[in-house]
Amino acid sequence: MKRSQVNSILREGDEFIRSFGFRMPPFAYWTPGQMRDRRSEITGILQARMGWDITDYGQGDFDKLGLFLFTLRNGSQEDLKRGGGMCYAEKIMISRHDQISPMHRHIVKAEDIINRGGATLALKMFASDADGNLDRRSDVNIATDGVQRCLKAGDVLELSPGESVTLMPGNWHAFWGEGGDVLIGEVSTVNDDLTDNIFEEPIGRFAEVEEDEDPIHLLVSDYDRWLLNGHSS
Repeated sequence: MKRSQVNSILREGDEFIRSFGFRMPPFAYWTPGQMRDRRSEITGILQARMGWDITDYGQGDFDKLGLFLFTLRNGSQEDLKRGGGMCYAEKIMISRHDQISPMHRHIVKAEDIINRGGATLALKMFASDADGNLDRRSDVNIATDGVQRCLKAGDVLELSPGESVTLMPGNWHAFWGEGGDVLIGEVSTVNDDLTDNIFEEPIGRFAEVEEDEDPIHLLVSDYDRWLLNGHSS
């Protein structure tokens, strides 16, 4: 993805989020220079990888295969391992009309996926077999807003605004906006996008960004290069 495309998606996404009355935290709007100036204060943001995240999964076609995310808060793996403390995370996301977030599961993370507004959120669901692979024959047991549901392998679950589904580790899922763009909330156990996403196909989690203009805001995937490894512009 070109940086100019990323910047455009950021502006459009922020406007879409605001249209539902949702407001982002102040650090969402800091420039790269402001983040560098406050480097000593934001260790928690950097270590938790909080912030903007726009991905085309390395495939170069964001409109068809992509997702817009912002990690609002994220706990620590250390707390999760010892079973106490900040063991949770929260994201806000946008899934565009017919834009696929590809089939994947998590090893550790359980998550509530919530339709916060817009169109219908569609999720295609599978269970895991004993080895963690996608199981195309077994039923999928989930809960929608606390109500137990049993889906057939490959069924598409549709969530209207206000509805949610709880996904446990091992629940394979792909999702997209059905009939329009969707604002999505995610409340989960600690989030680790570096190691806890298992995709059905061998694809990347983050976009490769071509720098054709300056970033208006950094992505979480920019932090290492721009803030931790001495990038200057």
